[in-house]
Amino acid sequence: MSSPSATPATSDPADTTTVPYPRLAARTLRFTLGAPAAVTVSPDGARVLFLRSRSGTQRTGMLWVADVATGRERLLADPHDLLAGDDEDLPPAERARRERMRQGGAGITAYTTDGAADRAAITLSGRVFVIEVSSGSSTEIPVTGPAVDARLSPDGAWVAYHCDRGLHVASAAGQQAGQALVVEEEPTVTWGLSDFAHAEELNRLRSFWWAPDSQSLLVARVDEAAVTPVTTADPAHPEVPPTTMRYPFAGEENAATTLWQVGLDGSRAEVAWNHAAFEYLVDVSWEAERDALVTVLDRRQRTMRVLGWRPGSTARRLREITDPAWVDVLTGVPAWWGSRLLTVERDSDADVMRLLADGRPVTPADIDVQAVSAVDDGAVLVVMAEGERETRLGRVHADGRWEVVAADPSAGMTTGTAAGGTLVVRRDMLDTPVPSVVVTTSSGSFDLGVHVVDPQVRPRPTFVARQRDDDPRIAVLLPQNHDGTPLPVLLDVYGGPHAQRVVSAARAYLESQWWAEQGYAVVVADGPGTPGSPAWQRGMAGRFAEPALAAQVRALEMVSQRFGDALDLGRVAIRGWSFGGYLAALTVIERPDLVHAAVVGAPVTDWSLYDTTYTERYLGLPSEHPDRYAEESLLGRASKLSRPVLLIHGLADDNVLVANTLRLSSALLAAGRDHRVLPLSGVTHMPSQEAVAENLLLAQRDFLATALALR
Repeated sequence: MSSPSATPATSDPADTTTVPYPRLAARTLRFTLGAPAAVTVSPDGARVLFLRSRSGTQRTGMLWVADVATGRERLLADPHDLLAGDDEDLPPAERARRERMRQGGAGITAYTTDGAADRAAITLSGRVFVIEVSSGSSTEIPVTGPAVDARLSPDGAWVAYHCDRGLHVASAAGQQAGQALVVEEEPTVTWGLSDFAHAEELNRLRSFWWAPDSQSLLVARVDEAAVTPVTTADPAHPEVPPTTMRYPFAGEENAATTLWQVGLDGSRAEVAWNHAAFEYLVDVSWEAERDALVTVLDRRQRTMRVLGWRPGSTARRLREITDPAWVDVLTGVPAWWGSRLLTVERDSDADVMRLLADGRPVTPADIDVQAVSAVDDGAVLVVMAEGERETRLGRVHADGRWEVVAADPSAGMTTGTAAGGTLVVRRDMLDTPVPSVVVTTSSGSFDLGVHVVDPQVRPRPTFVARQRDDDPRIAVLLPQNHDGTPLPVLLDVYGGPHAQRVVSAARAYLESQWWAEQGYAVVVADGPGTPGSPAWQRGMAGRFAEPALAAQVRALEMVSQRFGDALDLGRVAIRGWSFGGYLAALTVIERPDLVHAAVVGAPVTDWSLYDTTYTERYLGLPSEHPDRYAEESLLGRASKLSRPVLLIHGLADDNVLVANTLRLSSALLAAGRDHRVLPLSGVTHMPSQEAVAENLLLAQRDFLATALALR
């Protein structure tokens, strides 16, 4: 056992003021390093655990704790010490898990605690460590193979983890090696590990849950035998064997997921429901003295059912949520609030998502709930929308009182968590790109150390007022010393579900402002289908291309009215990644009269090549809507391309497969349409390698400058 010495939270010693923005953004993972993350408040409110790197340029995440009474921070776990200086060696399952988390950092990227938050468990390089929070001492748990997702039992006596396709359990004291609790020889079957669709699209990254008495677990059994195997290889390194994963293409089979209670004594019993009707296992929650909550969803995602289950009983229906378009899956619910069942459901009349307790609204009709952050007997903490560009925290009390919490007009995006009378609030503001994280109790408050590097860029977005209900939300960024000379325009897009770009937070516009300093008027526009009210999001029900394209065309029209002669509309470019790549390609193909060049990054070009859960939510099943899939594809539009296009794709991308870009390139070549392709060897959907990320930005700049004859 070892005990790290207390280490003060120091600021970044490196001088970054002279580092060019592209290099600095790459080095800092877009200025996310050095900020507290994965915050946990102990149930008694006395301690706050969190992850953070030592500085804004160091990628290694470490586990820290702050004593609420004194405000003092203490280092609990340093990967360098735990691994005795060895480099990280991530098992494939952990690499895939981090890709699903969009986690580009190293070291400790996740942890779990026991019920009292007295102990924490982490995995590093496939090894398992248990950390005593009071002393910082660590115990390595012997494992027989590379471990993933270590989780402590509520009483802190046991640690469970996935290993070699099975679920293993060991004593948290580390006295003996972990033993397989449940495992099968069948190579397509895993216990306690999420498949692609659940992890990527339903955000269920865990697949086992401890019982309140710490004597058994609910464990997901996943059989991927019917899921299509796909192979990825690195052509730059032909000596490295290719890797194979199971990818559920739209319209094809999903993994078969069942749920089992597995006892520490080896007993096993299935938690049964109608799998033919509800094939997605959305979440599980198991609290003391309450039924375990098992949330399931049908393939078309229009009906969600919340089941209650107790050992030895049959699962019973507690709540059913339906929506003619799709049912939203939100963080933090369903959950028990005392004896009441909490859900968040769509109020069509008010066009908001409301918090319900036993089916009765407990939040006001003008409050749009985005997530539930914390639940205790006295109150529920929620994240809610504030206007179109901001979020706030709100709290509903057991007696029905509603209040806005920790309100700060300067904070555009506010999130947080709470327990035991301690509230932790993160604020992202428009006047600074560096967030704040504040711990507050009834006796005072203190800041957690934030070591995010100052990007030396101060975005100054101008928000363009909407004139119609379907107008996009728009932010425009100009060079800081713009003298009024007409500027070429860059549409900097995402434009799809789940990612809101136009927000009142400076860090959202850092890259856009850098582009502005290259001599562009940068337009960021969120149209129907992007995050917003339920009706706004459902602007993409059954279609992608038409609403996404119309929003960008309308944005150009609105900014030309607002800025007039300051824009050179004869030189307009568009760039985007992922859904933004799809939208960039769509726009330059369909509207060459308005857009004259495009950078298309990691696009979905044919929606039959993307996954079941995401694609079918919006477009339905291919067997029921074949014409819809054909209409939304870019491949049949390729012959219309008449403007310069740069296609970029990571060859190791296991989210949007590189086949998407290769098929579009083939279609363009077959039609005789000139284009460029930039393949990224060894790069996934999330380019995080410093040199790659830096030079990728510079390559885009140079391509657009040439295409628009700016140099």
